[in-house]
Amino acid sequence: MTMMGSVTAAAAWLAAFSLITVQDAPIVQPGAPGEAATRLTPEASVEMSDAGYTEADIAFMQDMIVHHGQAVEMVALIEARTENEAVRAMGARISLSQSSEIELMQNWLRARGQSTESKLLKSGGHGDHDMGDHKMDHGDKDPMDMPLMHGMLSPRQMKTLAAADGLAFDRLFLSGMIQHHQGALDMVDMLLSDPSNGQDALLSEFLSSIVGDQSAEILRMQTLLSALGSPS
Repeated sequence: MTMMGSVTAAAAWLAAFSLITVQDAPIVQPGAPGEAATRLTPEASVEMSDAGYTEADIAFMQDMIVHHGQAVEMVALIEARTENEAVRAMGARISLSQSSEIELMQNWLRARGQSTESKLLKSGGHGDHDMGDHKMDHGDKDPMDMPLMHGMLSPRQMKTLAAADGLAFDRLFLSGMIQHHQGALDMVDMLLSDPSNGQDALLSEFLSSIVGDQSAEILRMQTLLSALGSPS
């Protein structure tokens, strides 16, 4: 998917969300093969879109807002640190799409009367926290080496990235963003390891978008990283 395609998809998702929540006219729900379509009132459509979400779904969206936020912070470092046009273009794509997705996640949570704040962020995120079947056991590690959640860069990694420039920055940015994207995919896998999660229609569509877009971006960044060659 192109950068504009990814952003357009995010915009369409947001537009669909807005229509479901504010539209006054009846909405037509297609029937199963051989069955007539059903006309839904706006109230019924909201109820359908709002049904079936779990506490884990809420926590996922709250945490993914923070996860996406770090990706945007990483991209913000590009401007003053590299002239590599391919890296700059990839960064622009990531920043635009993930900023749009942050808005989507915030709207999803607010529409359900939920806080947009991550409990991990409010607690400092360090120590042991269980994410599905995967537990991040930090033990006695230096807090500077402890990422907040799966795939995120640790404070030390972010500091190292900010201190780099040129080719060294390009390598650190691409390898770090690959790690970051893979962490997002892992978070989706962990959420969906329980079949009761991810049943909300809008959330399900969003999860599919994350998997498709970020998997494609990982492949692109791996290609860019390989083209940079090995460090001397």
